[in-house]
Amino acid sequence: MIRDTSAQDSVIATPQGWRNKKFLAWGGAAVIAAVAAVFLLSAWRGSTQSVSLARLSVAQVSRGTLVRDAAVNGRMVAAVSPTLYSTAPSTVTLKVKAGDSIKKGDIVAELESPDLSNELKREQASYEQLEAEVARQRILARKQKLLARRDADQAEIDRVSAQRTYQRIEAAGIVGVVAKIDFLKAQDALKSAEIRSKHAELATGLENEDVDLALKTKISQLEQQRLTRDNAQRRVDELKLRAPVDGVVGTLSVANRSVVAANTALMTLVDLSQLEVEVEIPESYVADLGLGMNVELNINGVKAVGKLSALSPEVVKNIVLARVRFSGDQPPGLRQSQRVSARLLIEEKPNVLMLARGPFVENEGGRFAYVLENGIARRKPIKMGATSVTAVEILEGLKEGDKVVIAGTDNFENAASVSINN
Repeated sequence: MIRDTSAQDSVIATPQGWRNKKFLAWGGAAVIAAVAAVFLLSAWRGSTQSVSLARLSVAQVSRGTLVRDAAVNGRMVAAVSPTLYSTAPSTVTLKVKAGDSIKKGDIVAELESPDLSNELKREQASYEQLEAEVARQRILARKQKLLARRDADQAEIDRVSAQRTYQRIEAAGIVGVVAKIDFLKAQDALKSAEIRSKHAELATGLENEDVDLALKTKISQLEQQRLTRDNAQRRVDELKLRAPVDGVVGTLSVANRSVVAANTALMTLVDLSQLEVEVEIPESYVADLGLGMNVELNINGVKAVGKLSALSPEVVKNIVLARVRFSGDQPPGLRQSQRVSARLLIEEKPNVLMLARGPFVENEGGRFAYVLENGIARRKPIKMGATSVTAVEILEGLKEGDKVVIAGTDNFENAASVSINN
């Protein structure tokens, strides 16, 4: 009976070459594990703390076109905002309230000024009086011209009569019928008549000029009085204040039925069809600004484009005020003093190393950045160039493809390296 197979088993010796290969494989794996452990241990020792990746924001260095810009805030202001003033001491009756819509030519207030009303009546009476005097002068001028013409005609008749008498005496003298003395008298009478006729004609011309000049003087006085009367009428008409633009009533400076002095501000109107954006620009950007610069506007989510149209010459609390005028049609539904976000497009720099902008720019002062390599964020010195709202230019310290921690570095406490765990 066979109890087991022990009698059939035999021990086979292990080949010497196979044993050496197995030893080498295990030894190599141990060396690799030791090197990795040393590397990880050195990295762990070099990093003073560990931060979760979920608390960080990482961006990659790339090459592209950097649009240098500046983000500023502003508000809508009226490009046309006339203020109405009282033209004379008067009592004001307001016809509108603040916020009312108005059309050009609408009466917004009436002024009551008895002085101006009385002045208009006086000037109107003076004009009518001078108008009557001019009419009387026209009649007198025609009368004087007729008298002068009558005298001239009478002198001409006398000349013709003296000439005929002389001709008869001259004909009779030839035949010896008339004495020589009578002939000479007739000759003198003719010359005298001719002189009177000539002078009468000249006097008629002078008389006509004189009466014409007198009439012209009266007409000039009438014209002057007409201008004075029209000016008084204009001042009375201005007592009814009319809106010079379409828009709304902005502010009322006086109460209804107030007694005001001349040149007192009464109200301000706002032309909503011509609005501009007044932006507050930090002083550091002013040197790079210029009129006509493009500006992107964001008004309650609505995008618009404008151009820098005016720049204040003074700096107030490190801020310079500027005006932006819309390019093309103005967006609908705008209101006075509405808040606006603006982006000034200062410069475009093509083919530069650029990195998304983040809090690291302010936290590190733009001189250092944490580069992520194999789970370790290492602090490296960098040099930045131009900056924009969304990106910064990298001049030194980084290369294309580097992954940089742009947000969350305030947790690193300026450590030389930080371990990043998932």
